[in-house]
Amino acid sequence: RNIMKRIAANDPVAMRQMGAKSKYEGDYSAAFEYWTKAAKLGDAESHNQLSLMYLKGNGVEKDEGKEIYHLEKAAIAGHHLARYNLAMHEGGNGRYERAVKHLIISANLGHDMSIEMLKESYTDGDVSKED
Repeated sequence: RNIMKRIAANDPVAMRQMGAKSKYEGDYSAAFEYWTKAAKLGDAESHNQLSLMYLKGNGVEKDEGKEIYHLEKAAIAGHHLARYNLAMHEGGNGRYERAVKHLIISANLGHDMSIEMLKESYTDGDVSKED
């Protein structure tokens, strides 16, 4: 009940939480609605969740453009996993310099997998200290 008051007051965290609850219950339409509202209010995790919906086609039609749009919004807002996913996308498209830049930012945000990937890339000679 209290969460609905917070949603009515435009609390993006409450909207994100309700989106997660809706997704857990299998109501992707409601999850999409709550996360879209929270994302419009700048919630990075909601942008990340929307990117995953567009990636997997859960409750929406798969759309790579919208997936990347929400990943970029989440990454710009400091979401380390979105930044890592952007790195994977860029690397998969052969844009390795951009991928490394995303990994460095994600690693600086504390994302362990990004740190490990950079270590491996350095050991393999794919990344230098100048990067």
